[in-house]
Parts: sequence; C-alpha cells; structure tokens
Amino acid sequence: MRFSHALIPIAILALVISFAEAYDPSPLQDFCVAIDDLYGVFVNGRFCKDPMRVNAEDFFFSGLNVPGNTTNQVGSNVTTVNVDQIPGLNTMGISLVRIDYAPYGQNPPHTHPRGSEILVLITGKLYVGFVSSNQDNNRLFAKVLHPGDVFVFPIGMIHFQVNIGKVPAVAFAGLSSQNAGVITIANAVFGSNPPIYPKVLARAFQLDANIVKELQAKFGP
Repeated sequence: MRFSHALIPIAILALVISFAEAYDPSPLQDFCVAIDDLYGVFVNGRFCKDPMRVNAEDFFFSGLNVPGNTTNQVGSNVTTVNVDQIPGLNTMGISLVRIDYAPYGQNPPHTHPRGSEILVLITGKLYVGFVSSNQDNNRLFAKVLHPGDVFVFPIGMIHFQVNIGKVPAVAFAGLSSQNAGVITIANAVFGSNPPIYPKVLARAFQLDANIVKELQAKFGP
C-alpha cells in the first residue's frame, strides 16, 4: 500500500492529537495524601499514604483566624497552607495563604514559579500590582483594593502588595499549586548564597559596586 506524501503530515497530526486526547492530567484516584515514607506510590513529588489509613485530619488545618506577626523589616506576614500543612492537598493543585500587613507594610516584589494567585482583601486598603514580561514591555498592572475586592497575579509574574492605610490589613489568597513556591526578588538577587559577583549586579542594575556590596550585606545570610 502506497501513501501520498501530502497525507504524511496529516497522519502525523492525527497521531499527535490522539496522544493529546489520551493524556489525563487529573488525579487517577480519589486522593493521594502526602506522607514522608519511602514505601508507597510516588505521585507529584510525594509518596501517598495508604488510603485505608487516611482520615479527616489529613485534610484539615486550623489557625488562619490568628493574625501573623508583622514586626519585621517589611511589615507583613504570610501564613501558608500548602501540602506541607495539609497533606491531603497533594495532587489537588491548590493552596491558600493569609497575609497580614502592618500599617504601610508590604509584601515585597516576588514571584510564584509554580502557580497563579487570586487575592481577596478582607480589611484595610492595599495597593497591588504585577509587572508583565520583557516580551510585553514590562507593563505595570496595578489597582487600589478595598475590602471585598479581588485581584489576580498570573503565574511567574513579579507582583507585590502594599498597605497604604493607617490601620492593619488582612487578605487571603488562593494559588493554583499545592506548593507554588516563592522567590522574593531582593532576597534572591542580593542575598544569594554564595553571593553573586558584585560587578555583575552593578552592571545589571546600573549601580556602583560599593552600593551592591552594601545591599548584599543587608540581604545576605
């Protein structure tokens, strides 16, 4: 049997589509409670607890009603509820945080490499925003939020929140990952271990090398 050369790309496309339709990214079990055990089924970076030993505590966390301690350099505190706090979140692709802000405190510019974020303000007034990629000319998307307002930060984008009020603020945020991760820009750049060679950062940020060294002294381990 002979095939026309024109039909070969169509056949390849059909094969690719068939594989794509067969791929199922969703969990193939009711749950996979994460457990620090070297024996069991390994799913999404964690081992699964024996389903017969799973109980309600594996899906439970208490304490998000407790304000976080904001007496630090940035004036904010993030209480994280991810797979480390609730093992039952493993494979579910979601997590949650509570963010407390002192008056004029901030959650400094940072990114979540593995998840988008949707934030709702409960009390106070925040100035929030994110910066798009170089490809999009680094545009700033920012808003002032009041209680009940919601803002979304796309995955990987550098974003921030600042309390612009005279009273404490509280927000809750959901993330599209069981462990979205966080990279605080200043800490990562000026606080790396070992430090990045100062002349590299001096040229990148158009700063004097001595200023870079001062920043590294502040953010370094």
